[in-house]
Amino acid sequence: MTTAQGVPVSDNQNSLKAGVRGPTLLEDFALREKIFHFDHERIPERVVHARGYGAHGYFEATDDLSDLTMAAPLQEKGKRTPAFVRFSTVAGNKGSADLVRDVRGFAVKLYTEAGNWDIVGNNIPVFFIQDAMKFPDLVHSVKDEPDRGFPQAASAHDNFWDFVSLMPESLHMIMWAMSDRAIPRSFRFMEGFGVHTFRLVNAEGKSSFVKFHWKPKLGMQSVVWDEAVKINGADPDFHRRDLWTAIQNGDFPEWELGLQIFDDAFADGFAFDVLDPTKLIPEEELPIRIVGRLVLDRMVDNFFAETEQVAFCTQNIVPGIDFTNDPLLQGRNFSYLDTQIKRLGGPNFTHIPINAPRCPIHHFQQDGHMQVRGPKGRANYEPNSWSQGGPRADARTGFRSFPEPINGEKRKLRAESFADHYSQARQFYRSQTPVEQAHIAAAITFELSKVETSAIRERAASHLPNIDKELARKVFAGLGFANAPKPAEPAVVPVDLPPSDKLSILKNTPASFEGRKLGLLLTDGVDASLVADITSTFEAEGATVEIIAAKVGGVADAAGKTIEAKHQIDGAPSVVFDAVTIVASDDGIAALVASHPARGFAADAFAHAKLIGLAGTAGQLLDAAGVTDRDGGILDLADGVGPFLEVCRKLRFWERVS
Repeated sequence: MTTAQGVPVSDNQNSLKAGVRGPTLLEDFALREKIFHFDHERIPERVVHARGYGAHGYFEATDDLSDLTMAAPLQEKGKRTPAFVRFSTVAGNKGSADLVRDVRGFAVKLYTEAGNWDIVGNNIPVFFIQDAMKFPDLVHSVKDEPDRGFPQAASAHDNFWDFVSLMPESLHMIMWAMSDRAIPRSFRFMEGFGVHTFRLVNAEGKSSFVKFHWKPKLGMQSVVWDEAVKINGADPDFHRRDLWTAIQNGDFPEWELGLQIFDDAFADGFAFDVLDPTKLIPEEELPIRIVGRLVLDRMVDNFFAETEQVAFCTQNIVPGIDFTNDPLLQGRNFSYLDTQIKRLGGPNFTHIPINAPRCPIHHFQQDGHMQVRGPKGRANYEPNSWSQGGPRADARTGFRSFPEPINGEKRKLRAESFADHYSQARQFYRSQTPVEQAHIAAAITFELSKVETSAIRERAASHLPNIDKELARKVFAGLGFANAPKPAEPAVVPVDLPPSDKLSILKNTPASFEGRKLGLLLTDGVDASLVADITSTFEAEGATVEIIAAKVGGVADAAGKTIEAKHQIDGAPSVVFDAVTIVASDDGIAALVASHPARGFAADAFAHAKLIGLAGTAGQLLDAAGVTDRDGGILDLADGVGPFLEVCRKLRFWERVS
């Protein structure tokens, strides 16, 4: 062991003292250095996206897009580009829980030979606001209220809904945020979006518009609200643990990169402005072209050095990619660089290994806090006449902005083409299944029930009839309004758009249990061969099986041999599993029935529409939990493990709650 200066340390247990019981001496430089460094370990957390989790991997092109763009990762089929991805919540601080209702950040850094390219997106394709001028107001409104310091990582309070009620442009995003998209089961089961419209530019300078989509290989899946609340209590690191475990087990998460590519003619003919970040382009209207895959195959070596210090900036693009005039994107391009300089201590944050490009770096930038590259030579400016004069710009290979013609007056205004705030919100809601629509209505009712000021509650609810009258009726009834609020006056009368099935999670379930987790609750005296059959069948599907017992030491099977458990029932509620199986013996069922956590395990599994497998005397536990009806989502394993796996591929038995 040494000090930070490299001096060997003789004693790391005691400080230097004048006498055995005397005062500590300030000359103990090892003590001072250790304490001083400890006092400065924390850096400012991100204002938004503070709680995040990241992993390394690669992007592999599955198509050659050299005809459309010069972007290095898309030039050759099969080409791999190193990548780092950080997932995050938005509103909460670093210590908040994983399964709060919130947007999830989905930020991808590609280390290309032409520099770093950051696709800084979310798991929702639209945003709350149209202009970056309102970003501080939005974030202030959703954060904990300044006079009381709560609620933390929650939008269910007066400030947020006051802001939303006065900013109808937020209503499309509100539909997404109140949907199951805001409580994903796993980072591995959620989509990612670039949100904004960007440009692809090819070697001839021709431009196409593009929107970026990340499609999870394992399909989409979310939890229900009651599960989210209970998971946050049982395991606030649920999403982190899930990603860590999957990668450590070699089950590398994968997403396809899909592009919506279009030209000026499509943009001009589309019903909404492609520069409006509160709007999307339905996939049915503009199909996605799959051009690559993103694979995460390695966790970080040190969380702080990599996940905490990684700096994503929307301005980080490479030749072949360019911005559009989306006003929110333009503001993000300024804000992200500014916040990284503040958070990481200065302009040299690109020297930190996780942020450093993997290509050669040549420029005349110098000095500043934490300058570590130590440029050599006399020339620190350009032009110069020195023989070793340093780098020069290259008009042929360097980044060139697309020469878009610009005209118009310099004014602070909002384009009229941005004025329809309800039509796509209506489209999203009506594209959902009845189960998903019920979840949206329940979420809005819950959120507004936490709003203490009745005028704000009513003003927020007044927007709902412009989206869907039945949705409004459900929320009004849930809030107990004596008189329905007068509908808000829309700037543009909303229109009925065709439903888009791609906007629904449940219309796009993967029909597979791969990547999911089965909770196997056992008692003493069970048949070991049945346990082995369950385990092998589900593992062959690509699922994980985790055994739960009254004690973490496990159970004794019918032959007296120990079956080890991963969880004790008190610490493994059914909410942390995708499906559950209960195997109980004649001798073991009494203790299980007497266990309150076990009865809660069964009751919650039923209430949350989970698939449930039963063997032996396990049905008695369901009876004790008040589950006396045996619907099609509860199967007796006496009929075989295969049929149970087949129904588990549905992921839920929604018929139970619809």
